[in-house]
Amino acid sequence: MSEPGLPPTLCRTCHHRRDIVSGTGSRFVLCELSLTDSRFAKYPPQPLFRCAGYQAAATQVEENE
Repeated sequence: MSEPGLPPTLCRTCHHRRDIVSGTGSRFVLCELSLTDSRFAKYPPQPLFRCAGYQAAATQVEENE
């Protein structure tokens, strides 16, 4: 489950992740928890291996059932 340009990171399978692509093609991972909770970075440094707000994305949960 490798994604081009994204190192192995917990964010890859997180429900709160939103991909942002700039006009120049740069990719960023936006943590949507940061919009309501200041404990979380808007653009967390990658790779991320531990996060108090991590919640598996629905597609990830379905794959494991």
